[in-house]
Amino acid sequence: MELDPKYDHYDYPTTAPVAKPGHPGHLTEAQQAQVHQLRLLLESEGYTKRLDTLTLLRFLRARKFDVNLAKKMFVDTEKWRKTILYAGQPLKIDGRTIELDEEIAKWDQDGSFKKKVSKWYPQYYHKTDKDGRPVYIEQLGKIDLTAMKNEGIEYEHMLTNLAVEYEKMADPRLPACSRKAGQLLETSCTIMDFNGVGFSNARQVFGYIQEASGMSQNYYPERLGRMYLINTNWLFTGVWRMVRPLLDPVTVEKIHVLGGNYQKELLSQIPAENLPKEFGGSCQCEGGCALSNQGPWCDPEFTRPAWWEKKGDVIENEPTEIGTGADATATAGTTVTEGAEATAPAPAAA
Repeated sequence: MELDPKYDHYDYPTTAPVAKPGHPGHLTEAQQAQVHQLRLLLESEGYTKRLDTLTLLRFLRARKFDVNLAKKMFVDTEKWRKTILYAGQPLKIDGRTIELDEEIAKWDQDGSFKKKVSKWYPQYYHKTDKDGRPVYIEQLGKIDLTAMKNEGIEYEHMLTNLAVEYEKMADPRLPACSRKAGQLLETSCTIMDFNGVGFSNARQVFGYIQEASGMSQNYYPERLGRMYLINTNWLFTGVWRMVRPLLDPVTVEKIHVLGGNYQKELLSQIPAENLPKEFGGSCQCEGGCALSNQGPWCDPEFTRPAWWEKKGDVIENEPTEIGTGADATATAGTTVTEGAEATAPAPAAA
C-alpha cells in the first residue's frame, strides 16, 4: 500500500490482519488509484484535514469504492463536524454552537460528566477482545433520560459526548490497541445489553439508538467489528425482524443476537479477565469496570498524544500542488466492489 508522505504519519501498523481487497495493505491497483483520486478531489476543494490513506479508505469502502459517493460522504462529514445538527438545527450547549474539532480536548476533562451519566446510562470502553480490539459496552435497560434531565443532562450533552467518544475511539484508543497487537485495528467489539428494556422505556431506548446509529453510519464508517446483542427479549426480536432485511449482509454477519444465553459466545471472543463479572467474565475493577477506562490507551508503553492534543499541525495546500482537480474528476466514477464492506450501524460511544 502506498502511503502519502504529506498526510500519512502513522507510528503504528498499517496493514489489516485479514487480507481482504480494499483493506489497508491489501489494495488492488485500481483501489490504490481511487485513494489518490479521492484525495485530489478533496484537495481541489480546499480540504486539508483527515486526508490520510486509512481515513480515505474507510470512506471508500463504505461507498464500495465509488469515488464520487465517498467524496460526498466525506464532505458531508466535514460540514457536520463544523456544525453538529440536532432536530435539523445547530446543536448548542449553553448558547454555544458545538464545533467538534474544538470540543474534543475540552469535553469532560475532569470525568464528572461520565460519572454522573453512568448512574443512568452505563456506556464505556473496557480492555480488549482476543483480536486486540477495544471492547465497548452499553447497558441500554438502565437508560433514564428523564432522570438525567433532572440532573441537568440534556439530549444535546449526550449527543456531544457521543461524538467526542467516537473521536477518542479513533485516537488514542485504536492506535494504542494496534501498537499492542502488532497489527492494524480499526474497529471495536461491542456488547449491547438489553436487560431491563421493556414497554416502559422502549421508546427512549430505541430513540437514542436511532440517533447514535445515524451518527456512526453517516460520519464514522467502517468502525464496527463485532456486535453482541445480549438479554434481548420478544420486543427486540420483533424490531430486529423488521430491520435485518434492510441491512447489508456484511453488516448482518457482524451482529450476533444472543438473548439470555450469551456467556459462552462472549467468552469465546473476550478473555475472561477482560470481561466484567456481571457479563460472565472475571474482571472486577476497583471502583467498577464502567468507570475504570482500562485498556492499552492508558498504558504508557502503547499510548501516544492524540491528534486533538497536538497544536499547530496545519497543512497548507498550494494551488500549484492541487491544480483544479480536473484530472481527479476524469476517473472518479470508477467503482470497485470486490471485497468492499458496507457501512455498519455502530453503537453509541461511551
